[in-house]
Amino acid sequence: MWFPFWRSRDRFSFDELRYLTDQLVKVQFVNEVNKDFVIEALRSIAELITYGDQHNSGFFELFMEKQVMGEFVRILKISRTVTVSLQLLQTISIMIQNLKSEHAIYYMFSNEHMNYLITYSFDFRNEELLSYYISFLRAISGKLDKNTISLLVKTQNDEVVSFPLYVEAIRFAFHEENMIRTAVRALTLNVYHVGDDCVNRYVTTAPHADYFSNLVTFFRKQCIELNKLISDTMKNPGPEATSSILAAVDDIEDNLYYFSDVVSAGIPDVGRLITDNILQLLIFPLLLPSLTTKVVNDLEIAAVTSLYLLCCILRIVKIKDLANTIAAAFLCPLEAFIPKCETKTNGYTSGHGLIHESQQQGHSNLAKGDAGSLRFDHSNSSSSLQTHPVEIMENGCYGSHLALREALLSYVTSGDDAQVSGSLSVLATLLQTKELDESMLDALGILPQRKQQKKLLLQALVGEGSGEEQLFSSASTSMRDSIGSELDGYQQKLKEQYGVVCSFHKLGASPRVHRFQVLDALVSLFCRSKISAETLWDGGWLLRQLLPYSEAEFNSHHLKLLNDSYKDCAGALKQEIRGIWPDLLVTVLCDEWKKCKRAIEASSPRKETKWILLLSQKSSSEEFPGESSFTAGERMCELVKVFVLLHQLLVFSLGRILPEQPPLKPPADVSEDSRAKTASLDASGPKPGTELRLVDAIPCRIAFERGKERHFHFLAITLGTSGWVILAEELPLKLQYGIVRVAAPLASSNPRIDDKHSRWLHLRIRPSTLPFADPAKFGAFGKSKTRSLVDGRWTLAFRDEESCKSALSMILEEIDLQSNEVERRLKPLLDLENTVDPSNPSSCPPESSCTTPSCSSSP
Repeated sequence: MWFPFWRSRDRFSFDELRYLTDQLVKVQFVNEVNKDFVIEALRSIAELITYGDQHNSGFFELFMEKQVMGEFVRILKISRTVTVSLQLLQTISIMIQNLKSEHAIYYMFSNEHMNYLITYSFDFRNEELLSYYISFLRAISGKLDKNTISLLVKTQNDEVVSFPLYVEAIRFAFHEENMIRTAVRALTLNVYHVGDDCVNRYVTTAPHADYFSNLVTFFRKQCIELNKLISDTMKNPGPEATSSILAAVDDIEDNLYYFSDVVSAGIPDVGRLITDNILQLLIFPLLLPSLTTKVVNDLEIAAVTSLYLLCCILRIVKIKDLANTIAAAFLCPLEAFIPKCETKTNGYTSGHGLIHESQQQGHSNLAKGDAGSLRFDHSNSSSSLQTHPVEIMENGCYGSHLALREALLSYVTSGDDAQVSGSLSVLATLLQTKELDESMLDALGILPQRKQQKKLLLQALVGEGSGEEQLFSSASTSMRDSIGSELDGYQQKLKEQYGVVCSFHKLGASPRVHRFQVLDALVSLFCRSKISAETLWDGGWLLRQLLPYSEAEFNSHHLKLLNDSYKDCAGALKQEIRGIWPDLLVTVLCDEWKKCKRAIEASSPRKETKWILLLSQKSSSEEFPGESSFTAGERMCELVKVFVLLHQLLVFSLGRILPEQPPLKPPADVSEDSRAKTASLDASGPKPGTELRLVDAIPCRIAFERGKERHFHFLAITLGTSGWVILAEELPLKLQYGIVRVAAPLASSNPRIDDKHSRWLHLRIRPSTLPFADPAKFGAFGKSKTRSLVDGRWTLAFRDEESCKSALSMILEEIDLQSNEVERRLKPLLDLENTVDPSNPSSCPPESSCTTPSCSSSP
């Protein structure tokens, strides 16, 4: 019966389209016998209409004349085969996507055929059918504008009462399949960006407005799942767990970007709905309370996760009301979010655990009084204001006067690395949130000084308040102790709309006091140990933002604390000169100096917020033994980073220009009587195959393989800050000359004569470079791809005891020369007599001394 369909015809002709539609009309039922014909007919019609739209409008005129859309609907009604439904949805999707003619689109959307297909009861248990259906809906949404959207809605009294495309789509908004969720979101954005007022009112009124609260509820669930994933990863760390966290983070940020895109459509009520739902379903009941508690409404979420999420929300969702309400909430007491004090602590161990590390180190003046309190000491200030003491604990519970901003600062002064990093990220994000009113930043104590000066200048110019008096007074950096109407309005909104009681005035504090609390917390951070250098650099960036010109607020008390920490760090760095990696100390210090300068002077923090969620990828003792050179190299680099930061902060604290390079002495000239000169070694060093003189060389034997002993001449040579132990092979035809066969770093060789064999000399041989500085050897997040990295061991056998002792003396002598050269080059940095004296700021080295001809480690 269907054989004529397969006869040869011109595929792209009116006759072909007419033939296909006529045959389709003749179909009275669809079953297993004729389904292949129906499927092929539907596919061919889509192909012909697409071709005709580009070449000949007559094809679509014939399509309308034959009322093919009605035939499509009829075929769907009489079909009992899923494959026909699949092809029908695909056919219409292809036509809609490829039609350029507005006339053709209008026809496709008219006559209620499209709404019938949208609301048809497909069997979505078939996943492929659901996928085609969602693609069909998305294709329709791609053609929406203010004219076409009217063809897909039903109105009554100029109000939309039915919009099947939108209603059916959001049914699948939270489907388990990510591709389906993505398609639905794209569809809704197409609807929102049309800008039809009637449609906008429809989507923001009940019951359709529930979609936005459901979005936030779904997002909340993702946040809790992320926290569980992080908790599980801490118990079982590994690359797969880290990848899972990053994937979950991507999903969460995609959700927030969707919120942002929805808001950008410009529908006023949508922004309000999203703001209210984020605050009432996520921020107030979960994120803010979890900064201080572990269990909230039987849902667990850690402080670090909350800090990350707060950063993401502020950074991505650009809603002024949302940003300012969150900022105002940070000024509220903890009791506003935690009705009872019976929950477990989250991030604080106990009242005793909140004592500042700086207090433990003897810096007790920074935070006087109760453990964990943040106080501002005005002894060095012209102001007589006194800070209201912040009590962290009361009978095992959090003090009623402790505001969330103080909890945030407590993490900075006494939290672990992740908590410090998270808190700094929140402060930095608030600082960079353009939607945030300056009065909020001022109240939080993080209004940059340049903005303070601008505000005071404007007040002075317009004669408002005491702006002129403060601008030109000795305490020019202080602000008025009153809070702007903007903050008052949001505090009133917190109370009336969300039931959160927050009275900033009752706390007895002022913006100036809050600013000093932030500065005190940052200085306390720089005095802490066991905090990674990367995190300290983030604190340096924040301080640089707050005090770009280092005015009087950075007082002598702060300078003393920084100077004490600097001296401790400089002392530790001096020990590294005699340590395992002195030959790379100058190079690492120059590199880190430039990186640190870029980091604290950058316009924004270096790291993405998600890094605070990842475990620090430090080597475990199983992979790298505690005494290995790898571990020592990590320690040295970390120490250099901290030292460089403290040095730059001291330079910056006096308002001096930070030099591009550290103040180092240039390389010394090579002495004529040095072993390097005697051996005729050039600046390139003893590479394998290099020829050198063996004047001071000592014959020895060594076996690199069992049973294969080799004869060499041994030399220890220093060239500037570099040094090597060399095994050279004597040239038979050139007396007193040899070829370098093996060269290893002199530093960390740790020479030792064997206790039982006085002619044997044991040496430890470390790598010539820091392995983690080589990207090829290290994977993501600094984790080594090599599972075993241990130092080598040489045992050299000499002819007699005297030769062995001579070799030992040669090594010790060259090590001493090498260390002395490193110390000489670092002297401008390590000379503690030139360190800043807080009682005499002029004691700082002049800026001219902070220039370096070269950071090279060679002579």
